[in-house]
Amino acid sequence: MLVQSFLEDSSERFPSREALVSGERRLTYLELEAFANRVANVLIDDGLEHGDRVALVLESSVEVAGAMYGILKAGGVFVMIDPKVKERKLAFLLEDCQASFVVNGPATGIDDFWQRVQAASPERPEAASIDVDLASLIYTSGSTGVPKAVALSHLNMTSAVESITAYLELSASDRILNLSPLHFDYGLYNLFLAAQAGAATILEKPFISPHQIIRPIRDERVTGLPLVPSQVAILLSLQGLDRYDFSSVRYITSTGQSLPVRHIRRLAELFGEARIYSMYGLTECKRVSYLPPDEILTRPGSVGKAMPNTEAFLVDEEGRRIDTPGRIGELAVRGANVMEGYWRRPEETAEVLRSGDVPGRKLLLTGDLFRQDEEGYLYFVARKDDLIKSGGERISPKEVEAVVYELEDVLEAAAYSVEDEILGQALRLAVVLRRGSDLEETDLREHCSACLESSRVPRRIEILGCLPKTATGKVDRRALGARERCAA
Repeated sequence: MLVQSFLEDSSERFPSREALVSGERRLTYLELEAFANRVANVLIDDGLEHGDRVALVLESSVEVAGAMYGILKAGGVFVMIDPKVKERKLAFLLEDCQASFVVNGPATGIDDFWQRVQAASPERPEAASIDVDLASLIYTSGSTGVPKAVALSHLNMTSAVESITAYLELSASDRILNLSPLHFDYGLYNLFLAAQAGAATILEKPFISPHQIIRPIRDERVTGLPLVPSQVAILLSLQGLDRYDFSSVRYITSTGQSLPVRHIRRLAELFGEARIYSMYGLTECKRVSYLPPDEILTRPGSVGKAMPNTEAFLVDEEGRRIDTPGRIGELAVRGANVMEGYWRRPEETAEVLRSGDVPGRKLLLTGDLFRQDEEGYLYFVARKDDLIKSGGERISPKEVEAVVYELEDVLEAAAYSVEDEILGQALRLAVVLRRGSDLEETDLREHCSACLESSRVPRRIEILGCLPKTATGKVDRRALGARERCAA
């Protein structure tokens, strides 16, 4: 199966059903299919060859969705790029992916790409790819901060989509609110999940306000609510949430970082019968595991077990499987959803893709440390790179953050480290408090001291108005450490 098959099949099964809502614009599946075909035909006329990379430098919009499908229909590989990227980095990305075409937002001009798209044929071109061909390059920052592209085939992407739609039980009646940017795979895949099921996607601008959740739920009767933990924290910071009607929401998903237990319980209160899925994944394979909603309140710290058609298990430093409950190891993943590799980076690819214990099947080493309970449920411990080594101790930031989240007034928390001549790394903590809170640094320290060993009590605790975030909404621990170094 090809990624564009999701759109093509839904345009035949549900031609008049709403596919996309973006601001005032609404497209049915038949209209989105015709739009994508027009894009494909323009690119083919412009000389796009099979496997050519096409960079999309666009905000979330009807255009970006149509262009993405159009590139695939023409046999190309789409590369999503943050439209706010600085010129220097954009030049690097275009050179790195060896882009043959760059598609920007609609503009005016005699030879404007989008004017030609409007006049092009809406007929579907003949399929130019097979499922092992590349479909997309998705950029992610490595540990050095230099962007690297995850190369994903049609098979990688469609297998992930089919597994996720299965456990979310998506149907054509769903309406999915997309608050994440499309250069972030969590936002991007929402389009494919909806198309596979014949559901609608409501595209919003990047999330900055709780009302970007509340208004569409009310106006569009949203049923699917994919969130990252920082968005949950912002939503829950709003006073008076109990007065809103969230009854249309059928499910909530969260990925990127673990949700604090207190936030999970509050979501369950607010959204009533909605099913809450705690999930784990990474761009290199899209999704690994999910916790069944029936377990969310009994195992709130877990990210569940491997999703359908995927195998996940722990390995030690020598790559041997770990079966002992409670023992920490690196998570390894096996499945058709595992990437082809890092684009033009064979050495970095070799570091994470290994030969599995089943001949002919590659194994992805995630770089994330987990433990399992006696029933096989997974619990995230830390990124291998994020473990703090202080005075001979190995400290997981999540362990410290979980204790602080026990305090009702704490909205966000991030444990991080700075270099220290004596300890090697000194533990720090930054928190964001609920508006009007009278908690002080001494209160936070006393709570940590009461709940943690002395070696795990942060040497410095700071209350901030907000935490620095990456482009995908995750807390940026490195920025917190760099901020303190700059202040020194």
